[in-house]
Parts: sequence; C-alpha cells; structure tokens
Amino acid sequence: MDVAGRRNNGVLAVWAEAQRQEQRREEARWRAQAAEQRRWEREQREAQKSAARGEREAQRAYQQSREAEAARRTAELDGRVEELRGLLAAGLARPAFRAQSLLAPRPVPPFEPGRLGEPVPMPDQAHYQVPPPDQAQARNPGVRQRYEQYVAQARARFEQDWYAAQAAEAERQRRLGEYHGQYLEWVARFRREDEERAARTEDSLRGLRSGEPEAVQEYFSAVLYASAGWPEGFPHRLVAAWEASSRQLVVNWELPGPDVVPATGRVRYVKADDREAEVARPATERKALYREVLAQSALRVVTELYRADGDGLLASVVLNGFVRGIDPATGREAERFLTTVTVDRAEFAGLTLDRVAAVECFQGLGGVLSARPERLDEVRPDRLPETVGGSVAGQGGEDDPDLFEMDPIEFEELIAELFRLRGFRVMTTARSGDAGVDVVAEDLDPVTGGRIVIQAKRYRSTVSPTAVRDLDSTVRHHGAIKGILVTTAGFGPGSYEYIRNKPLTLVSGPELVELLAEQGLRGRLGERTAGGGANGGGHGGTNGSGRGAHGSVNGSGGGAAGEAGSGDAAAGTAGATSTVALSWSSRTAGGDPVELDVSAFLCASGRVLDDEHFVFFNNPQDPDGAVRLHPTRSVPGEPVRRAELTLDTARLAPAVDEVVVAVSTEEEEPPALPLGYVHGLALTGAFGPEVSGPARWEAGTGGVPETAMVIGSFQRRGGVWQFAPSGTPVPGGLAGLAVRWGVAVE
Repeated sequence: MDVAGRRNNGVLAVWAEAQRQEQRREEARWRAQAAEQRRWEREQREAQKSAARGEREAQRAYQQSREAEAARRTAELDGRVEELRGLLAAGLARPAFRAQSLLAPRPVPPFEPGRLGEPVPMPDQAHYQVPPPDQAQARNPGVRQRYEQYVAQARARFEQDWYAAQAAEAERQRRLGEYHGQYLEWVARFRREDEERAARTEDSLRGLRSGEPEAVQEYFSAVLYASAGWPEGFPHRLVAAWEASSRQLVVNWELPGPDVVPATGRVRYVKADDREAEVARPATERKALYREVLAQSALRVVTELYRADGDGLLASVVLNGFVRGIDPATGREAERFLTTVTVDRAEFAGLTLDRVAAVECFQGLGGVLSARPERLDEVRPDRLPETVGGSVAGQGGEDDPDLFEMDPIEFEELIAELFRLRGFRVMTTARSGDAGVDVVAEDLDPVTGGRIVIQAKRYRSTVSPTAVRDLDSTVRHHGAIKGILVTTAGFGPGSYEYIRNKPLTLVSGPELVELLAEQGLRGRLGERTAGGGANGGGHGGTNGSGRGAHGSVNGSGGGAAGEAGSGDAAAGTAGATSTVALSWSSRTAGGDPVELDVSAFLCASGRVLDDEHFVFFNNPQDPDGAVRLHPTRSVPGEPVRRAELTLDTARLAPAVDEVVVAVSTEEEEPPALPLGYVHGLALTGAFGPEVSGPARWEAGTGGVPETAMVIGSFQRRGGVWQFAPSGTPVPGGLAGLAVRWGVAVE
C-alpha cells in the first residue's frame, strides 16, 4: 500500500518520490561508508589476532581491541535507543514544509564523461631510446650496425604508437563531443520537463488554495511521503482521504514493527571464549519504548501536517497507525492498527510539544494506543479513509446479493447471522416492533458479557449524527453494555466525534462487506444514486496498489488485495516504460525445481556506474528508479516461472549508455545448476515509443555448462534506444556477471 492520493500519477506525488529517492541514496552512501569502516576494523583485528599468537603484549592489545569493539556496538545500541526516544524532538527541529518549495527548480546534474574525459596518454619518446654501445664496442662495425638497426626499429615503434595514440585521442574527442551533445539535449529536455512540472505544480497549488479535494489530498500525501529525518527502517507508506465539508483529513500511516526497538541491551567481550556476548534488553523496557515510539510517531505526523498547512485548510486530522503483521484470526498478513487519534487544530495548537511526555500527550488528545502493541493487539480506528464521503461503489463480488436492494427483514436477518457467527446469542426484533432495536445480541462471557443492541440501516448516503445520538439513548434505555450501528453507507466526522469514549461502534458499508466475507456470508454494495458522496470511487495509492476495507483502495474503486492499479507514479510517463518478461520451465526434465535470478547492469562505456546501479534480488531498482525488477512468480495452471524487468529511459542517469539484462541459476544450495538444464527460456518484449526490439526471442540453453547468461542489452545509439538479444554464456553465476561488468564483489 505504497502512499496515498487518489490521483496516483499527480505531479506532487512524483515530486515526493524524487525526494525519497534522494534521501535513500544519501542513506545508502552513509551505510556503505560505515560498512567499509567496519570491514577495515575487522581486518585489523584479524591481523592483530594472527600477530598475537604466543606474544603476551600483542595478545593484550588484541583483547583490548575486542573490548573496544564490544563497547562500540553497545554505544551504537544506546545511540539507536536515544534516536527512538528523540523521535518527536527531531521532527520539531526540522523546518516546516512550505508549498512554495515545490516550485523550486531541480538542479541539473553535472556533465560526467567518466573515462571519456581522460585524454589518451601520448607515448614518451624517452621510453623508446636505445642505449648506445660503449666506446670499445662502438669500434666494432657489426655492433654499430646492430645499434643503428635498433634505433631505426625503436623510432618506427614510437611513430606507430604515437599515430595510434593520436587516432585514439581523436576518437575519444569525437565520442566525448557526441556524448556531450547528447547531454546537452538531455539538459534541454530536463529543463523543459521541469518547467512543465512547475506549471502543473502551480495548477495543483491553485487547486490547493481553493480547497479542491483532490489537490488538498495530494498535497498532504506528498508532504508526508517526502517527510525526512526518520530513523533507518521506518516505513513511509500511507493512504489519505480529504472531506471538504468538515475540512477533515483522514490518514492511515504505517508504523515500524516491534523489532524497531533493539532486542540487545549491550554487548560484552568474553575473553575466555574470545567472543562477543549479547545481553538481552528487558522485555518491559522494550514494550515501554515501543509504546513511546508509536505515540511520538503519531504526534510527529500530525505536527508535520499542521505545520505544512499554511492556508489553514485542516480543521481536524484523523490519524490511524498500522503495522503489517499476521492476523491471528486468518493466519494471513494484514494491517494491524495499533494507534488512532482525532486531533482538532485548535486543541493541537495549544500544546507545547517540546515539553510533553509523548504517551500521556497522545492519550490526553483522546488517542487510543494498543495495550500490547508488541503482540500487535489491535485498536479500532476512529475513522478510515475509505469511509470518507460514504461507501465505495462496487464492494463485493458481482454475483453477491446487492445489500441496497435486499428486503429489509432479510437484511436484518443477515446482520443477525453475522453476529451469530461471531459467537453471540442473537435474536431479531423486526416482527416484535421493538422500536429503535433491529437485532439484540448477547455476549455470554460471565465477566465482560452483556446485552448489545444493534441497528441496521440500508442507507445510500451518509448517516445523520442524529441516528447515532438516538442509538446512544437506546443503549441506555435497554441497559445494554454496547450499541452498534451498521449501515450500507458511511458516517461523517460529527458521528465519529460523538462516539468517542462511549460504548458505541459504527460499521460503514465497506467494513460490513469485509465482515460478511470473513464469516463466509455474501453481500455487495451496488451503485449508489447521485449525491452518495464525492469520494465514493475510492482512494488509491501512488503505486496504484489496491486493497479492500482497512487498506488503500485503488483509483478505480475497490480492487482486490494486492491487485496492481493502473498508475505507477514511480514508473515514469505513461506509455514510456519498456518491459522485458522472461519465462522458463519451473522444473528440469528430471523433475528438479529451477529458479533463475534476473539482474541488470546500468553501464557507461562497458562498466557499471557503481554498485547501486547493479539491479538484482537484493537491490530491485537503481537509485533513480529507471530500472525495476519485479518479483518472480508462477504462471497459473502451468509449470512456468516468470520475471519482469521494466525500463524508463527518461529516468536513466545521463552517463548510462547500456543496460545489460542477464540471468543466473539460483546459488543458495551449491553447486548451482548449469543453464543446460533450463528449458523454454524465452523473452517477450513490450517496448515504449523510444525503444525498439523483438516482440519475442528464445534463448538457446541446451548443453550450456555455465550458470549465467547475458540475455541482451538496451543500447543507446545516437539518442535512440534499442534492445539487442545476446544469449552469451558467462561462467561463475551471478558473481561472474558482477565481476564482468565491474561490480565490487567481496
């Protein structure tokens, strides 16, 4: 559910993605430097260890270095904890986001010719000099004659090398001029696109200032997605919806899981075993710190939203924090909500956040925090983005009965059956005339149980707050422990505000459909009449991914979980992306399973730019998002595996002149299987308007003993891209491929 906004290809979403890409590149550079420093320190310790054998002073120095390493690791753990404790303070210290910053022109990357910028060295004539014979030898005619021959040969070699170097230098300058011309063309296109982006951004900001729902929603989604300065490992995924009538923004924000708190409290060096022992952090400390992280995250997100709201558009914010975890009811991965809070602007403005205790402040705002977040115990969100503006059209299968058209008594019986299957003793009141109550459920738990009154309303538009207040009166009248209002439509912010801290629950149409499906019951929400809510079509993420209730909904409304949407903001301009799909038999002739790893190398003059431009399973895209590797999957109903790699030429770094695509057999259980055992390896191409290539090409793997193969490459020739198949075997598997294209392999 990658970030939100209904216009998933909006200019602000693209801008936010660019900001995140730059942050990730900077973080990767720091991680690489730290890893190199640790590698050097390990080598130093190993050298000390080798030298220390049998030498007391050297042994003492070695042990001191190990103790220092344990102290350094402990300091890193302490630093991580301090970073988590200072999460809110770090956010407050960052400058507030301003809409005008979106209009700033993007800096043009400098011209980097790489090796083309290095002149060809000219031969030094001094290296071709032949030492003359000494005076005694010079008197010998034969020696003089051989000397003169050597001199003539040396002069000829020098002239030959000099002319070759001159030709190479001329060729270099020609290629450099051609490449610089391409760079200038790219710069012109870059600036033109940036001007167009600025114009589109100005349009979006005008829509923002006038309160257009889509512009408001997109702007605040981009603000959060581009949010910087979070600790490493914190996700940046959200879904948001804006309700213009109440000026309320509803956001689902992904939180880090419990493992964000280090399980290790400190590290100590054990001399007797020459090892580092990790001392566990107390469970109570981990739980308390994780609750603090959740509360600080919520306060920081709300702070960033209000600080970015220079025009005073937001009257209130609903923020629901979730993590990805296993649902114990289904055993499947799902979104588990651990926090929820509704914050009014005036109330939030009265806080002095640099002095508050995060958990107490969060709860003082009416926020609900999971009692056991380390076990992913859920809380019920105040309001979900998909309920904004009413129900989402088309929820449920086409063959399921339309809840809007269902007979009223039949609808109440369906609601009764739902709660019966959830473990309650249930009776309906449709025929008894019990005013204000449609279903009575009884929780049979002897300690926490009691009567629950349920109202079922088949509405097509937002339920009035009056109905919610009437439910509250009905609960008190019947002495019930709880009241539940179930509808086919949705609720406004006034209703959610009213039920806060009351024993009342509101179930909207999308949530009802999901609850029915969980119990094996059938029901869908058919098309609503006009006026059912401006946002009924759903709210999609910028990557177009779609989920049902309690998740992001794709822009077309109500997609199945995990379905790909129609707009990938990170994939570049529509229609400009090229795709090469590789397929092969998932088993050898002998029945053994076959897995292939697909990789790509973004090269300049035959060498990969750097290690980050090596795309493979551990690095599924380059820093610019130009080349993306999509996960391998099975073809339904066939013993075939399939992997895809997409290329957006507009996103490629200017220096890249070739993108090499290769495969290698999986190496987790050596020895890797030779490619000769792989059958049916074929490529299918779907190329954008700027790229040409074959629609289909079959790789000949029969009898190939190597474990890797270059499938082909995207090559830039005079500003035009072409995919050229290859089929060249490479020894050494993935490591062999990496070495061939210049990736540093440890």
